[in-house]
Amino acid sequence: MTLFASTPEKTITRALTRAFLQDLQDHADSDFIVVGGGPSGLRAAIETARAGLRTLIVERNNYLGGGFWIGGYLMNKLTFRAPAEEELRTLGIPFEEAAPGLFVADGPHACAKLIAAACDAGAKILNMTQLDDVVLRGGRVEGAVLNWSPVSHLPRQISCVDPIAFECRLLLDATGHDALAVRALERRGLTKVRGEGAMHVEASEDAVVENTGEVFPGLLASGMAVAAVHGLPRMGPTFGGMLLSGRKAGRLAVKMLVHESGGEISAVR
Repeated sequence: MTLFASTPEKTITRALTRAFLQDLQDHADSDFIVVGGGPSGLRAAIETARAGLRTLIVERNNYLGGGFWIGGYLMNKLTFRAPAEEELRTLGIPFEEAAPGLFVADGPHACAKLIAAACDAGAKILNMTQLDDVVLRGGRVEGAVLNWSPVSHLPRQISCVDPIAFECRLLLDATGHDALAVRALERRGLTKVRGEGAMHVEASEDAVVENTGEVFPGLLASGMAVAAVHGLPRMGPTFGGMLLSGRKAGRLAVKMLVHESGGEISAVR
């Protein structure tokens, strides 16, 4: 007597490739593409996916969460300043108060809750996928040019592997300190990345949330990408600003794509 169903290897291979390629087909034309699967990108994706927008998260690593996973100094602990604990309650992330207005949570647990919420909302994820460039039409960002992350590590003489493009109605740069999507525009002289400033926790989180928004037609920025673009101070291992910035970016995307378009969700379904 066997415990598991009898399934040959070829059937497993076909099931995997069929499902993966179907996701690629479905999201080659997305409403909202998030570049960067850290806390702000995941939080933004929750908002848009819950609103019924076709949402794709692109992450260059084989894991999600960015600094949210490992916390500060490789200690797997995260801090949040009030009022960000309300986000923790909403996401079901356990936390404790370490000092008045300062809260601590376990990084892996918080990260798992955030990833699950994005998946439950309907967002799809491409891991090991990096942004090579953006699609530009008529002075507006209209897509992401993507390739497998390992391609960038191939020897130079064999690394000419052409990327593919995914179209979208809005793109979010949630790539953290690198601000990769915005830098793709900077290389063409279309915008400027000022670079983030020195650490100043009490100023940084408010400034990041306040400046979260559209940085170029069709391109939003959230999280530490906002700090890089606007020259704002960094905040280290406190993550309330990342969650609130992502929430703001997601809600702005919903407003731009749904409310301001007369309720239209997606041109192609």
